[in-house]
Amino acid sequence: MRVLVAEDEPRIAADIKRGLERAGFVVDCVGDGHGAWFRADVESYDALVLDLGLPELDGLSVLRRLREANNLVPVVILTARDGWRERVDGINAGADDYLSKPFRMEELVARLNAVLRRSAGQASAVVRVRDFEIDSRLKLVRVAGEALSLTPLEYRLIAYLIHRLGDIVSAGELLDHVYESGTDRDANAIEALVARIRRKVGPALIETRRGHGYVISAAPE
Repeated sequence: MRVLVAEDEPRIAADIKRGLERAGFVVDCVGDGHGAWFRADVESYDALVLDLGLPELDGLSVLRRLREANNLVPVVILTARDGWRERVDGINAGADDYLSKPFRMEELVARLNAVLRRSAGQASAVVRVRDFEIDSRLKLVRVAGEALSLTPLEYRLIAYLIHRLGDIVSAGELLDHVYESGTDRDANAIEALVARIRRKVGPALIETRRGHGYVISAAPE
């Protein structure tokens, strides 16, 4: 999952980036409101961590602009303010959740995972497709009850396809959401990565739609 972090304090931004990357996210950072608005408007992110106290353009204005543009990216707002009114304003402007500073990284990760599940229409952290199971809290994948050993890159790809369960996802979109920004990669890298995953989870889970991309189909009713 690819996350944009908008935080003007470099130390806090670095801590968030490091913590989210450890949790399996691909993370980009910006330090002001105009940068946050531009990146979120022109690039595709799975979630946005948005500090309300940004310079140049405050976080609440960024959020309002995104929602006015019908950008529905899930947003977790961060605030150093302790008053209830700022939290209410953020929720009313379209935020999906909020955290008050200081906070524990484990809570931010949990809240991000929760808003991502809600955005995908998945109520539980555990998603099952036939004999396949993925637990987003534990970053654990099982097939027929047996836990598999996946690299972080392999896990990110399969987690993104589960997030988009039933949707055909192009190789280009997978490149954007699975690899770190600036990484030198192409569609062949995705093909090779999918091949490695199939050797571990079996050939039937990830389907190839020639000329379109890849899909994990929802389990039949």
